[in-house]
Amino acid sequence: MEETLRQQPSNSIKICLFGPESSGKSTLSRKLSQHYNAPLVPEYAREYLQKLWNEEQKICRPKDLLPIAAGQMQLENEAVATQPPIVICDTDLLATKVYSEAYYDGWCPNLLSKYALKNTYDLYLLTYIDTPWDADDLRDRPERRQEMFDHFKNALEHNNRPYILLKGSVEERMLLATKTINLLLH
Repeated sequence: MEETLRQQPSNSIKICLFGPESSGKSTLSRKLSQHYNAPLVPEYAREYLQKLWNEEQKICRPKDLLPIAAGQMQLENEAVATQPPIVICDTDLLATKVYSEAYYDGWCPNLLSKYALKNTYDLYLLTYIDTPWDADDLRDRPERRQEMFDHFKNALEHNNRPYILLKGSVEERMLLATKTINLLLH
């Protein structure tokens, strides 16, 4: 299992969208991928958990965390295999760690925790909660959005991850994100 959580070496600039549910990560990641003509690494947990819900009407369980992490890293490692200049990641293992600790009273599988801290990204785009809540089968805790945002922000700061905070409209977020990413590219 350990090998499946390891990030493959790459010279690609890796940008990670990071933040709580319904904060605009997927929308922004798609727009950034199109803007830079870059591979997009989607959020594997969404596919995995939607299937779990559709087939068994179950939500995420502790035993699902490592398969979710492995699926996420497989998608990311496939995206960097051709060494594109830039890769846009809709999430990472640190986000899975944040959710694990928030939902399971501070618990996170050791292996997930290890690689959440070991894997690196050139820039995190922390998405604020000033977007409308978009309910679906998987999202919960709309009343705890600020608490979840704080968990995400604290994870970046506690682990010294490079990040910028994105607020406002999609256009405002794109403007700041592309301005910052362009500095990395040049």
